[in-house]
Amino acid sequence: MDIDIIFKIAGIGIAIAVLNQVLVKAGREEQAMLTTLAGVIVVLMLVIQMITEFFDAVKTFLEF
Repeated sequence: MDIDIIFKIAGIGIAIAVLNQVLVKAGREEQAMLTTLAGVIVVLMLVIQMITEFFDAVKTFLEF
């Protein structure tokens, strides 16, 4: 497993957390929630892509 994906997910998480705190302090709770939701969706897309690549590798390995 590449460590790059872990750094990407951590970077997205940190950026979203900071942006969330800034928006909450500014009184924009709805935008903060939507920003957090967008961050979760982006991370889920990365994870789904990794799972797809994993299943493709397993499928290729098990073909005769």
